[in-house]
Amino acid sequence: MGKKYLTLSQLNIEGQFLGFSSRGSDGGKCKIKYKHLYLKTSTQDVKIKIPKYLRCSLRNLLTGEQICVSVVKKLNRIKGKIKLTAYGVRSVGFCPRDYSSKENNAKIMVCQKSGCLKHGGKSLLANLEKTLCDRGLLDKVKIEHTNCQKTCSTAPNCILMLGKEQYSKLEPEAIASLLETHFFANNI
Repeated sequence: MGKKYLTLSQLNIEGQFLGFSSRGSDGGKCKIKYKHLYLKTSTQDVKIKIPKYLRCSLRNLLTGEQICVSVVKKLNRIKGKIKLTAYGVRSVGFCPRDYSSKENNAKIMVCQKSGCLKHGGKSLLANLEKTLCDRGLLDKVKIEHTNCQKTCSTAPNCILMLGKEQYSKLEPEAIASLLETHFFANNI
């Protein structure tokens, strides 16, 4: 067979930097001991291998930073597994997310089933996260990926829960405005 890996494609993956794996050592002058980085995209968490030549340039990444990683997607012919290897990383912006355990009474449930994804579910989620980040609300609300919400005819679907109140069929700007009003009213 020859090669262990078959190159499938090159792509860019954008998401929120979650951190590095702590295994391995690069053994070079850089002294950074990680082999993989973890990225949270709108649909899943992704593990990406970092080659030695790229490790030193990544030491200033901050958790929560929005980055775009250029990767090569390869298939391990023996194990049948897909491997992502980075060849470039660039910063897109920063939107710190508070991962503390404080309770939020605001929640947005975004459908991630195929019908909603085909009708703009990914872009809805991305626009929602960007709008909330721009207004400083991302750390005050919990965003959940849900299964089918049984309203496929109005896809893409999301539901905003503010305490016991429920809103649906809203654009990201309207959701952000409702959240601002909700948090302002609760802080008085």
